[in-house]
Amino acid sequence: MILPALFVGGLFYVTFTRTPQAPQQLVIQGEALGTSWVVKSAEPATDESKQELRAIVQSALDEVDAQMSTYRSDSELMKLNGHKSLDGTVLSQPLVEILSEALEIGRLSEGAFDVTIGPAVRAWGFGPEKLHRSPAADTIERLAPQLGQDKLRLEQGKAYKAHPELEVDLSAIAKGHAVDLVIERLTKTGRQNLLAEVGGEIVARGNNPRGEPWRLGIEAPNDEQRSVHQVVALKNAAMATSGDYRNYYEVDGSRVSHLIDPRSLQPVTNQLASVTVIATRCSTADAWATALSILGLAAGLEIAERLSLAALFIVRDPELGFVTKTSTAFQQLE
Repeated sequence: MILPALFVGGLFYVTFTRTPQAPQQLVIQGEALGTSWVVKSAEPATDESKQELRAIVQSALDEVDAQMSTYRSDSELMKLNGHKSLDGTVLSQPLVEILSEALEIGRLSEGAFDVTIGPAVRAWGFGPEKLHRSPAADTIERLAPQLGQDKLRLEQGKAYKAHPELEVDLSAIAKGHAVDLVIERLTKTGRQNLLAEVGGEIVARGNNPRGEPWRLGIEAPNDEQRSVHQVVALKNAAMATSGDYRNYYEVDGSRVSHLIDPRSLQPVTNQLASVTVIATRCSTADAWATALSILGLAAGLEIAERLSLAALFIVRDPELGFVTKTSTAFQQLE
């Protein structure tokens, strides 16, 4: 169900609501994957068990980092990117599974989601250096031959490149996968009422300490201040949000979004401020939130309806401000 909006403290994109006089609960938090993480459990814990749970969370996140980071030269993903031969590269099962899901979402989104887009994102100034400047006229043209998921093939646990310079970047799905893995590991300890968040991507299991679904605030896409646009009750589901309202720069008064359309290799210019997707798995929600943001409202809503995706679109309207549009599947959650 959708609950009335209220102000909450800030996490990235999606924020946990604060319930007055909530029963005692476990809260642990830290940093990993270049962002913050928080885990809440309706069941309290001793100091000793709290440290054990923290170690479980950190181990899961370290595992994802070692497999999928683009900031570590020794990660499995970066070894794949550095392999210039067209011979197949053997991958771990988790990396095969996430790459398979990413390629399938790329196909279903008609190319709006593409894990080979990283070089174009960097060219537009959104790489680790955050140069925030537009590329030279011929830069994107030179990059085009090495981009496109049609140049990447998975077969029997191996990845095959059709271009030696092809790179894979899982930034738009890895954090979602990380939250899924954290929840999977924690539920093996017997805890059934959990909320985990990594960099704004969230998975909820069971209920909050009051025995109710976890209450989560979808952030209003406001450049200047943080506030809640809508509050959602989430149980046994995952939620992810993608938006351009905090990661952009301006050139001659025009906004340059960090969301680069793989089909045109240009920053998106649609009127979407953010897209929130609710799904069974957070990797799925994470990737689709990005894909729908790139597609724009009309095409994004059409695909959401066709695939029964639960999606909430926040649209910039010059006269009305922010306008909300939701898919049928999202409305059925209300």
